[in-house]
Amino acid sequence: MSVAVATGLYGISFGALSVVAGVSVPQTMVLSLLLFSGGSQFALVGVVAAGGSPVAAVATSTLLGVRNTLYGAVVAPLLGVRGWRRLAAAQLTIDESTAVAVGQRERAATRAGFWVTGIGVFVLWNAFTLLGALAGDALGDPRSWGLDAAAGAAFLALVWPRLAARPAQVVAALAVAVTAALVPFVPAGLPVLAAAAVAIVVGVVATPRPGARPGAAA
Repeated sequence: MSVAVATGLYGISFGALSVVAGVSVPQTMVLSLLLFSGGSQFALVGVVAAGGSPVAAVATSTLLGVRNTLYGAVVAPLLGVRGWRRLAAAQLTIDESTAVAVGQRERAATRAGFWVTGIGVFVLWNAFTLLGALAGDALGDPRSWGLDAAAGAAFLALVWPRLAARPAQVVAALAVAVTAALVPFVPAGLPVLAAAAVAIVVGVVATPRPGARPGAAA
């Protein structure tokens, strides 16, 4: 529940940023209810706020949402659900519910951790998204409040804890360099897609070939 409350409160930021970026309150709520993936939602709104095309916004958001598919492969065997519960579990498979579930030692605790966290985050995230959207609609020009830079800052806060390992730092540095080089020349949203491609290239290059000696260059 502590994870659900902390994450839910963060929905205020998304709701406000979405509305000041030009997304209506109903659109913001539909996005939050159906997409329900904080990083993907912030990415989509960030591209829209920067003037990017809908295609670039959706593509960027989708790339970030792919990680939830990997989470599903982890939690599905642990939950063992079928039918409509499987659909509900898919909707609630996010960073927080997965982390709490896999952190438990007993099967019952794993299931309880997943459902309590997932449902708690879903309810509170959407409630505070609505609150933030209603408040953001009355804020006016986002630049006067500094909200035009808040999406980038919020996304950096999501990514920062994942940069502890040296490989992640290298990938991040390369992605930043590619993004900075492309920003003056291509439409908004495309630099983010190029930065994601950096991680794919690094992964392909750094993966040892079958039969290669440990530590040998690929």
